[in-house]
Amino acid sequence: MAISTAISRFSDYYRRNGFLATIRRAGVAAKRSLFSGRSVLFYCDLAKQTAPPRDLPSFLAVERKKSLADLGPEDLAAMTSVWNPKLVLKVMKERFDLGASAWLIKSRGKLAGYGWTLRGRTVEPHFFPLGQDDVQFIDFHVFPKFRGRGIDWFLMTEILRQLAADGIIRAHGEAGEWNQASIASFKMSSFHFLGKAKKWTVLGRTYVRWSQTRPSTTEG
Repeated sequence: MAISTAISRFSDYYRRNGFLATIRRAGVAAKRSLFSGRSVLFYCDLAKQTAPPRDLPSFLAVERKKSLADLGPEDLAAMTSVWNPKLVLKVMKERFDLGASAWLIKSRGKLAGYGWTLRGRTVEPHFFPLGQDDVQFIDFHVFPKFRGRGIDWFLMTEILRQLAADGIIRAHGEAGEWNQASIASFKMSSFHFLGKAKKWTVLGRTYVRWSQTRPSTTEG
């Protein structure tokens, strides 16, 4: 990322969220920079799911959106407020153009969090090829006031239920090794630990080094 772009993003975030929130965000960015070397990968074989899906609590609802036009003004404003609105909107448009779906989870009508899925392909070079009936989980986010309530778990569980009904064979997800909250969400869901790996893309070719490819007592 160019230095000017980074400065612009932090300045915009400061104007919208204040000093303390910006400091916390800077801490997260620093952690990502220091510990972004490896990713923890997870998978879920949907055809092998034997437990019946759990109904969402009555105050929660999950909505699937397949284009920017599907998003209401309030939901779009909330999703783009997480970072620089122009940059976020650009990324969202690119993902919808690839065929991605945005999944919104609402608590009593208020947007509590969201995540993305993409079928048969990945947004950027991945650790391994995906099949036509594979789905990648991307960038799940729960808004601060709704954290600590299992929102991520409810959202992932409902998405897996709907994907299984659509005939999807396997779901894949990943989290930076530094991101313990995201890793915990995967562990609590029907996902299973696949391995830890690091990748580089050089001159259009992606290289992957696996450092762990089987579960340990710490991975579940």
